[in-house]
Amino acid sequence: MNYGQRTQGLSHRDNRSSQFSTPEPIRQSPAGSGRSTPRVRNPNAHGFVDDLEGQNDEALEGLTGKVRLLKELSVGIGQEVRESAIQLSHMNDAFTETGGILSGTFRRMNAMATRQGGRWVCYMIFLIIVFWIFFLAWLFR
Repeated sequence: MNYGQRTQGLSHRDNRSSQFSTPEPIRQSPAGSGRSTPRVRNPNAHGFVDDLEGQNDEALEGLTGKVRLLKELSVGIGQEVRESAIQLSHMNDAFTETGGILSGTFRRMNAMATRQGGRWVCYMIFLIIVFWIFFLAWLFR
């Protein structure tokens, strides 16, 4: 059998098989189904496509849950940022007030130190040494 007869025989068999076969149905997803399935040419593959669509739907539900979780997380972060900004504003006001009180106290202490002379420095050094001794005694007891 030569090459020409073989190819002619194969094409002859292909033509014969096409005469006896039924046309394959062409299916398309309904317009409003939300599926993106292409046309199905093999009726046995329809179950496979349904399985794939089911897996896609499950993955979509999982992603929807993750997106919802991320949205809740970002909303929570936004609320935390707003609450922190308010708290920092209150702390800024408190520190400003405390700074005013301390500057007044330091100003009065300097005025007292200039009237007393240089003895107040000796008293401050003495008090620091006494507190340091008490701290060390407490630390090593």
